[in-house]
Amino acid sequence: MTKFIPLPCLIALMMLAGCQSEDPLPVEVYETSAAGNQLTKVTDFAEAESPAVLKLQPEESFQTITGFGGSFTEASAYLLNQLSAENRSNIINAYFGPEGARYSLTRTHMNSCDFSLGQYAYAPVEGDTSLQHFSIEEDREDIIPMIKDAMAASEDGFKIISSPWTAPPWMKDNNAWTGGKLLPKYYDTWALFFSKYVEAYQAEGIDIWSFTVENEPLGNDSNWESMHFSPEEMTAFVQHHLGPRLEADGHDVHILGYDQNREHLREWVDEMYKNEATAKYFDGTAIHWYASTFEVFPEELQYAHEKAPDKYLIQTEACVDAEVPKWQNDEWYWSKEATDWGWDWAPEDQKHLHPKYVPVYRYARDIIGCLNNWVDGWVDWNMVLNRQGGPNWFENWCVAPVIVDENQDEVYFTPIYYTLAHFSKFIRPGATRIGFDNPDEELLVTAAKNPDGTIAVVVLNQGESAKDINLALGEKSAPVTISAQAIQTIVIADK
Repeated sequence: MTKFIPLPCLIALMMLAGCQSEDPLPVEVYETSAAGNQLTKVTDFAEAESPAVLKLQPEESFQTITGFGGSFTEASAYLLNQLSAENRSNIINAYFGPEGARYSLTRTHMNSCDFSLGQYAYAPVEGDTSLQHFSIEEDREDIIPMIKDAMAASEDGFKIISSPWTAPPWMKDNNAWTGGKLLPKYYDTWALFFSKYVEAYQAEGIDIWSFTVENEPLGNDSNWESMHFSPEEMTAFVQHHLGPRLEADGHDVHILGYDQNREHLREWVDEMYKNEATAKYFDGTAIHWYASTFEVFPEELQYAHEKAPDKYLIQTEACVDAEVPKWQNDEWYWSKEATDWGWDWAPEDQKHLHPKYVPVYRYARDIIGCLNNWVDGWVDWNMVLNRQGGPNWFENWCVAPVIVDENQDEVYFTPIYYTLAHFSKFIRPGATRIGFDNPDEELLVTAAKNPDGTIAVVVLNQGESAKDINLALGEKSAPVTISAQAIQTIVIADK
């Protein structure tokens, strides 16, 4: 006998069944906040009355991610050698280990830089055009052991970008470590220098993934190691000397042009990618962030991408510069207290680009802004500095994500470390940035789909109040609350 069910009850039962059959969006949420979270897993979010609906649009895909990380400088490597074996291992694992930030893209310097203990070159003998006396001996005590320890800690490995600050003084028109230009008669010798470097590091079991041609070719007012190129000069050097030399010697190493601040990008990419011949050996463009404490320069980034859509666009250097680190003081890194070089020294027409800023926000804003404007890799500067912001032979003090007191064998992981890990740990090499619809203009968002199918969404809330989000992917959604003054990574395990 068929039992009659009244229509209102039938509708209610159908609605209940629908609710029970629809699975929520499976998410894991990690947060770093001014209130004290440090890449902390947070759960149990309540349904809000009117959350912002953040819709992911994986059908919209953009650039492929190369990686995130920091730099092997002599200063950082030297400090690690001053620490106990336990603290050295803790720092290496925090950056490269499977439970740490999992850095995947790194940088180091060829010859000395300001964050060296002194000035040196791998080719010190004047007139040695065949580089018979080339040697990386200076790197054996500090930089090479740090790289090898990182390699041992990393499960997935990482790429290394190598950058010269200057050629040896004897190759330059001013015979000095700072300023000046490479003499044309040494173009072939300087190209050979790069090839010798690759071979020397390969002999140590270390592969170099890419070069930048010159760190900051526009110079640094001749304060520390530098060498000037115009766009035309660098392009000619790569086209006729560096590219052919690496090719002839069988070195499969990428070449990134420019390697300075974004406001000059147009003139450089216009020259580098002027035609097929000039572009042949350039694999991409490198950039820095020092032109502003808040401006990402999206139009310049988009222009560079459109000029060479199949080339890399990698941020190779950033730091809290012109500051001595604040020790064991998380609050400072979340406060609008920091200034940069431009606060005091920028020309008057550029001072508006250099107001005081919140260090955590500057990092998170810049990485999100870069990703959302076609940048595929982002590399921080020193991984480790001491309480003075060195060692630095020029006394050009800066801040690093990890600060140490080498005399007391103490380590301080600043909030900047956790901020960087929100990207490097969860957005992996080979990920594809995807689209999204974000109705809340106060939240900064980026999202990427990893090769394993997981999706990582990074959200920055600079406001003084918590924000409720309903994260939606297709028909599924999940309620999430981000704390005031916080950065979150939301990982979706949906396949």
